[in-house]
Amino acid sequence: MKRVLVVLDGLGDLPNKALQGKTPLEAAFTPFMDSLAREGRTGLLRIAGSVAPESDVGVFSVLGFNPFEYHVGRGALEAYGINAGFKNGMLGLRANFATSEEDGVKLVDRRVGRNLSSPEAKKLERELNSKVRLANASFIFKATLGHRGVLLIKSRKRLSAKISNTDPAYEIKQGLGSAKSVFEMRLLHSRPLEKTEAAQRAADVVNEFTAKAQGVLEKSKVNSARKKEGKLVANAVLFRDAETEIRAPPRVYGFNKWAVLADMPLEIGIGKLLGMKVVRIPLPTFSAADYRKRAEKTIAVLKKFGGVYVHIKGPDLFGHDGDAVGKKKSVEDIDRFFFGPLLKKLELDDARIAVTADHSTPCELKAHSADPVPFLIMGKGIAAKGSSKFGECDCRKGGIKPAKTLMAELFS
Repeated sequence: MKRVLVVLDGLGDLPNKALQGKTPLEAAFTPFMDSLAREGRTGLLRIAGSVAPESDVGVFSVLGFNPFEYHVGRGALEAYGINAGFKNGMLGLRANFATSEEDGVKLVDRRVGRNLSSPEAKKLERELNSKVRLANASFIFKATLGHRGVLLIKSRKRLSAKISNTDPAYEIKQGLGSAKSVFEMRLLHSRPLEKTEAAQRAADVVNEFTAKAQGVLEKSKVNSARKKEGKLVANAVLFRDAETEIRAPPRVYGFNKWAVLADMPLEIGIGKLLGMKVVRIPLPTFSAADYRKRAEKTIAVLKKFGGVYVHIKGPDLFGHDGDAVGKKKSVEDIDRFFFGPLLKKLELDDARIAVTADHSTPCELKAHSADPVPFLIMGKGIAAKGSSKFGECDCRKGGIKPAKTLMAELFS
């Protein structure tokens, strides 16, 4: 039997005034997901208790792991996802290019207006790698997609991952990366979260890189050109979710016979870590053409593998921007251009499909929240006890379950 897990990033939401009190999923026209909900089983998943999880926490939870027992920090995972050369003992951090005011502390935008192109980011990467020099450490900076990147720091003396973020929107809570619902737009200093020389050393080197990177970015030709075009400049770098070790996960569910088809480095890294075959796809544009291509790839992959984990980024972007109408449209496009073609070719009499989210990104918060996320599961051996509509309100009737139960049902 074939198995398909589709994770729609940040799909969960809360009632929104712009949508007459409905969530974007509830307001969206989603005939294909609704058909799966009617013929299968639905409910809500609790991702990480009271923690507003980042995507790494959410994905591990949905894939059947208790993130409080098994977790790898996002910095190392993203580096692993792009083959950046992370080795245990290095300090890996997730990076965001950002825009700061002239004082270098107050932030204008944490994501450079979301319009920093990947080619621009690659030019900034080359400048940072060639012009920044650390006193007692070496580093590799890699731009990934748009404003996103990773930093790997290597030192002869041990570095600890127990340090705070410089990105004000995220914190370490109960040992996990967690989103803040309220924060001040200021670039933070990293500080040790344990009283060790290794933690102090790690915080110091992150702060050193941050300061020296600002000096380089302020003089960058990329930013001079952006300023002339009236765009925000990428004159700062924010860091979060430090990690020094990639630990092998427990081997469960035969993930080594699965493939991963994902938009972003993080999810690719998690899939690789679990033994999945990475399916290379074009960089996402979050358009109809994207979703059609991913549907075609999913069907092709299932001819060779027992299962496929598909991760689609779209809805999360609009949640962070507070755009409920845009998020609704994103969900509708995914339903029409991904699920429509997929369900025409997927033989559900010998397959199971589960659809859910890695976390909620409510538009009114513009951030992740700890709210449970909707899920559906449908296919061979799954009794029809679902909802007429795939949405938070209808799914709530199926009860709230721990996230890890979804994989147990997919494999029952």
